[in-house]
Amino acid sequence: MNILLSNDDGWRADGLRALAEALAGLGTLTVVAPDRNRSGASNSLTLDGPLRVVEAEGRWFAVNGTPTDCVHLAISGFLSEEQQLVISGVNDGANLGDDVLYSGTVAAAMEGRFLGLPSIAVSLVAGGERQFATAARVARELVERLARAPLPQATLFNVNVPDLPYEALKGLRATRLGVRHRSERIVRTSDPRGRPMYWIGAPGAGQDAGPGTDFHAVEHGYVSVTPLQIDLTRHAALAGLEQWLRGDDV
Repeated sequence: MNILLSNDDGWRADGLRALAEALAGLGTLTVVAPDRNRSGASNSLTLDGPLRVVEAEGRWFAVNGTPTDCVHLAISGFLSEEQQLVISGVNDGANLGDDVLYSGTVAAAMEGRFLGLPSIAVSLVAGGERQFATAARVARELVERLARAPLPQATLFNVNVPDLPYEALKGLRATRLGVRHRSERIVRTSDPRGRPMYWIGAPGAGQDAGPGTDFHAVEHGYVSVTPLQIDLTRHAALAGLEQWLRGDDV
C-alpha cells in the first residue's frame, strides 16, 4: 500500500514524525508537507505563484505551500506512484466541531478525498503531555482495519485522540461534530513603533458538546472518529427555498 502523509504543522513537526514511525511497515510511506507551520490554512490553494518542492530526506518532501497544495501536488502528478490512502497529522491540538472549517490538517485529508482517496485526519487534543505516540498508534490501528475491511473511496475520517498514554484510552467512538461557543474577542496590541496589531482570539469552548459529539467522547477518554462529507448543501432547505424564490409566500 502506498500511503501519503501530510500535515499543517510543517514537515519537521513531532506529530508527523510519530505518525511516520507508527505506520512503518504497513506500506510505502511518502511525506509531502508544508515547509513551515500552516495551521488554520483551511482548504486554500496557491494560485498566484509556483510551488517549490525540496526533498528534505528520503521520501520526505517540503513544499512552500498550504496543506491542500501538498496533497494536490502529490496526487496530481508530482509522485509517479499512485497512492491508496492519505493521512494528515498528527496535529498538535484538537480539531473538534467547528474547527474542521479552519483546520489545515482536515483540509489536507479532505483534498485526498476530493481526489478520490480514502483519507484520515488525526489530531491530538493536547493537554500538556503531547502524547503523539498515542495518536499515531491509533492511526496505525485504523489503517490496519481499513486493510482488513476496506471502506468506500468516499471515506473521510476526522479523528481526535485524548492526550493520554495509550493504555489509558477507553476505546473508539463514532461521533458527530459538536459546536463551539463563539470565539474569544480579538487581542489588541501594538508593535514597537506603536502601530496597532491584532491577534485572533482563542476558540470558544464546546456549546453543543453532549453525548454523541466529538467533544463528549474526548472529554470522557475516548477516541472520537467522525465521518465527514464534502457536500455542504442543506438538502432539507431546498423545498422551502424553491417556494421562497417563486414568491409563494407573498
